[in-house]
Amino acid sequence: MIKLKLPNLISGQCFLLYLILLALDSSAQTADWISPSFLDTIRNPVVLNTKTLEESKKIYLKTCWACHGENGEGDGPASVQLNPKPANHTLPVVQNQSDGALFWKISTGRGAMQPYSKVLTVQQRWELVHFIRSLKQKQ
Repeated sequence: MIKLKLPNLISGQCFLLYLILLALDSSAQTADWISPSFLDTIRNPVVLNTKTLEESKKIYLKTCWACHGENGEGDGPASVQLNPKPANHTLPVVQNQSDGALFWKISTGRGAMQPYSKVLTVQQRWELVHFIRSLKQKQ
């Protein structure tokens, strides 16, 4: 019988807690990011026009491009080190989400993505929803 000697019980408990948290974190990273269903009823209150898209592109290139890439394909320079990988905003899996769901995800963040409710105004986050919509894959 092999006995593992740990310096004390506390370090063994800490190690076990670390393993549990690591397992939970990695499973959370691979799960789909599902927004609350009530958000599907919320429409973007910001009027879509050329000025809105110009402003939202500036915001995107300042805050989002490093992870999501200039064209929103999830291939920004920081994406190499991220798990899960940043969303590809051009794909139907993103484009088919409601305005409310996209706004919520931008606002709350997850994993390496910070909650932009602390950085951007409500107006700017709704503008980003319009910009993400403009990145739809060309058919």
